[in-house]
Amino acid sequence: MAGLLSVVATPIGNLDDLSPRAARALERADVIACEDTRVTRKLLTRVNARARLVPYHARNENSRTPELMRRVAAGEHVALVTDAGTPGVSDPGRRLVSACVEAGLHVEMVPGPSAALAALVLSGLPMARFVFEGFLPRTASARRRRLRELAHEERTLVLFESPHRLAASLADIVESLGDRPAAIARELTKMHEEVSRGTLRELRDSIGDRVRGEVTLVIAGATAGDAASAEPPDIAAALRATIAGGVSKKEAIARVAAELGVPKKDVYRVAVDEEL
Repeated sequence: MAGLLSVVATPIGNLDDLSPRAARALERADVIACEDTRVTRKLLTRVNARARLVPYHARNENSRTPELMRRVAAGEHVALVTDAGTPGVSDPGRRLVSACVEAGLHVEMVPGPSAALAALVLSGLPMARFVFEGFLPRTASARRRRLRELAHEERTLVLFESPHRLAASLADIVESLGDRPAAIARELTKMHEEVSRGTLRELRDSIGDRVRGEVTLVIAGATAGDAASAEPPDIAAALRATIAGGVSKKEAIARVAAELGVPKKDVYRVAVDEEL
């Protein structure tokens, strides 16, 4: 009998969102590879599944992938789940899927709830074209560098963020992307689901230090007029304010270029002209 890897998306909060097809995949599996066995056991109380649970997470993904692939090759049905959402999307899973695909094994996708798509729809921002960025880097310097790279992205941005880093990330986002329409979706599909909408500055100023729950951030893309509206006096004023904040001239040039949407060389030219 041919083996099968079922990549099963699971509820992101409300267990009633487990689809009948997902339930059948879990019930028929010989083995369920899961991120946290405690979380998955809670989910399995909703279905008639008796499969063996095998931990599969970021720390053992490399070592356990060959074992699970061999099970599929031997004819077993392996179901892959994470604590919430789709395996491989900001969660472990990509390596196992890639290994099975490369080995010519049968892989199926059982779709389900998505925090990124739910937040995008609830934000009210343009949905036809968007970019899922996942989690921003943890360190401030790497985060700011990545945000500068995203400053000219015209598609709607969808990000995940840890609640304890949200305030710091919002401050960096405003500095790098400027003020744009945005939305913060928290605890999606759960009892305390909340969506806050406004500009990035409004959200930054209103967010508290004790945010709880899973957070998805949706940000409007850059507009074509952003760069055109930045005149030399505006650039000079932004440079002075940024340098006054204690950063080097080089870093100030990079930040102002990203925030105003103008090439670094133009900001550098203003810095030279103004003898900053």
